[in-house]
Amino acid sequence: MKQDMLEEELASLPILQWAYLKTERISFLDRVRTICEQECSRYGTSWSCPPAVGTVEECRQRCSRFKDVFVFSTIAEVEDITDMKAALATRMEHEKITKQITELFQRYFKETLTLSTESCELCKKCSYPTAPCRHPDQMYPCVESYGILVTDLAELGGMDFMNGSNVVTWFSAIFHNLDIN
Repeated sequence: MKQDMLEEELASLPILQWAYLKTERISFLDRVRTICEQECSRYGTSWSCPPAVGTVEECRQRCSRFKDVFVFSTIAEVEDITDMKAALATRMEHEKITKQITELFQRYFKETLTLSTESCELCKKCSYPTAPCRHPDQMYPCVESYGILVTDLAELGGMDFMNGSNVVTWFSAIFHNLDIN
């Protein structure tokens, strides 16, 4: 019953695809964190990014408190996929949908853990590392910051990662406890 009500509400949102996975099937990889450290300008500047989110093992343990994970994607069309500024500008719409879905899951389940895209941008300047996060209930760490490859999540869920030549595909994951599978 709970699942039927949840899926009815999910169907009304602009989600491209979704999948229910078991947390135990997800790989947490230190090499993903290495990519963050070497290639992302946000590394060490935000509560939603490493090292603030903890080690990959700490992230795995945090996720392991939940048996299940809901993975979903949205898409956005851009004129030129090589225009990173335009592509990244579409992320905020996905973040709004992630917030809606998180709130929906929080109505059905006691506790959830949401991972989303890129680095949090709720505040103009993050308080990291000198003060606590100003919005811990609204800040969603990046999937990759936890050492999870988004392509692996898509593959596990039978979801499409590439959806066209000028289409950006965004993914989020909500960890929860629900025996769906």
